[in-house]
Amino acid sequence: MTVLHLADEGEAADLAAFLSRLLHYDRAAAVRLQAAGTALAVFGRPPSFEVLAIRAVRLGKPYENGLDVTLDVTVSVGELLDGVDESAATVAVPGAVTGPSWAGVLPPRGGWVPVGGLPAVDELRAMVAAGVAEFRARSEELGAEGRTRAELDRIGRDVWARGVAETGLPVRVVHAAQALGFLRGGDPVLFSSGPWLRLRTAYGSVAVRRGGVGVLGVSVRRGGA
Repeated sequence: MTVLHLADEGEAADLAAFLSRLLHYDRAAAVRLQAAGTALAVFGRPPSFEVLAIRAVRLGKPYENGLDVTLDVTVSVGELLDGVDESAATVAVPGAVTGPSWAGVLPPRGGWVPVGGLPAVDELRAMVAAGVAEFRARSEELGAEGRTRAELDRIGRDVWARGVAETGLPVRVVHAAQALGFLRGGDPVLFSSGPWLRLRTAYGSVAVRRGGVGVLGVSVRRGGA
């Protein structure tokens, strides 16, 4: 079994927290891992938000496994979380699983350019809080009989598909960043590359493809996924 040595206990704790949040939304969740040199990228898709979440993890020593100098594999989130040893700052990589369709369509590695007009972090948090309050209020107005899954989904799409200022970023991306614990500290930065938008913070990134993250055909990166 491959064991990755993380930079420190803090990196291990942050990785465990990220994986735990993904499991909260999907007990059968999978993540795609890509490691090269001293960097590990963990890609996940919380189903409630229709976005890709990316957590970058620093490794304590370069990844190497025999003749392989890179790691690219899709694994179970639950099994990966079980393999995290915070005190030792290590994570045991479990066996590969059949990856979901999104795991073959990742954002590009390069070509990212800054997008201006993103509000400050406090305003973004307030935007999410207002969206949550509106969703709850409109849901309660439906009454017990009208509160069907289809109607709740319709309200959710209406609330979270709205744009952030003039950036073209859907509010659901900010909502996802907040829910995953990324929207902390300083102001995030918005980037674009082709059809993709990526909200980057000090704790992780959330990416979305214009037209839907589930649309195949661009930025397909194959490997062990």
